[in-house]
Order: sequence, then structure tokens, then C-alpha cells
Amino acid sequence: MKRIALLVVSFMAISAGAFAQGRGAPAPPAPLEPGASQADVDKALIAAPDQLKNQATVIKWNPANWTHTTLRKGTNELVCFDKSGLPGQLPYSIECTAMGNLDRAAQNMKFEAETDRAKRQADIDAAEKNGTRAKPVFGSVWYHVMGQSAENPRHHMTIAVPGATAQSLGLPDKPRQDGVWIMNAGTTTAHLMTPGE
Repeated sequence: MKRIALLVVSFMAISAGAFAQGRGAPAPPAPLEPGASQADVDKALIAAPDQLKNQATVIKWNPANWTHTTLRKGTNELVCFDKSGLPGQLPYSIECTAMGNLDRAAQNMKFEAETDRAKRQADIDAAEKNGTRAKPVFGSVWYHVMGQSAENPRHHMTIAVPGATAQSLGLPDKPRQDGVWIMNAGTTTAHLMTPGE
């Protein structure tokens, strides 16, 4: 019940912030870091909600070791990045999430770079079991825009609820067409899905 209350309060805070930002002039975009490309920043922001875009942080991943370089330091908690064509990623793949999820995002990309599907799943399962799987921030949103090309991308959004189960949240853990459900319940990957997503 406490998690449901936390989730509701989080949604209300995000909505209130978005509403407040929607009134009046939006904040100007944050400045680029030296050497950063405006085109790279613009592409990474494609998945960002409009009201958060100007002050989102933008990073660029280094697939050699899954560290990142900051292209633009924002003032809100959203971070966006372009994963297009990186090992294990679709040709067109943009993602935004909470700053607190960067360790999870790096770990996800490291796992996804493994081309052997069985080995990849075994590595994920082992990390889940031994406690080394980075947990996402409970209630944080992941925004995705992805596809084989930029011409016909799929938009997808999930809300991380690591460890959540049908019993802890009071939501079903099976797909349904009439409401929200928990996918991968009971794991660090547990997230809320909505119909059509």
C-alpha cells in the first residue's frame, strides 16, 4: 500500500511540475558542453517529453566500456541518450530516463551487446540472483523511441517498479487490454505496462 501511495504521489508531483512548466515561457535550453554537437543533442532528445526537454541532461555512450560523456548538463532529473546502432541495439534507438537509472542503463546495454541470446539471459539471471543487477529508481519513467529507421519509429513508455508483485501493488501481473499490469513481477526489471505499449 505504501508503494501505491508513493507511486501516486510521484505521478502527482511529475504532473504538477509539468503543469507548472506548461504555464508561462519554458526555460531556455541548457547550454552544450564544449565540443558537443547540437545535432547529437537534438537526436537524443527525441524521446523526451516536451515539457522536460529543454533542461534534460544529454549523454553519449562509449560502447568500449559503457561509460558516458556529457553533451549537455541539464537542471532536471531526466537524462537522454542515443543508442542507435550500438552493439545489440536497433538501428534507431533513443531513450530517456531518470538520472538515477544510468547504472541500470549501462548494465542493460552491456548485457544486450551479447549476441548469444541464451548466454545473455543467463548473465542477466545470474546478476539478478547474486544481487549485482542494478536497480532502477522505483516509479521512474523510461521513454523509448525505436525502430529499424527514423521514418517509422515505435514510441514506448514504462514505469519502473523493481521488486513489485501483484500482491505488493494490487495490480495484475498478466497482460490485459483494459488497464495497467506489471511485467516481470518480482524482479528488478518489474515495470508497469499500459494497453497499447
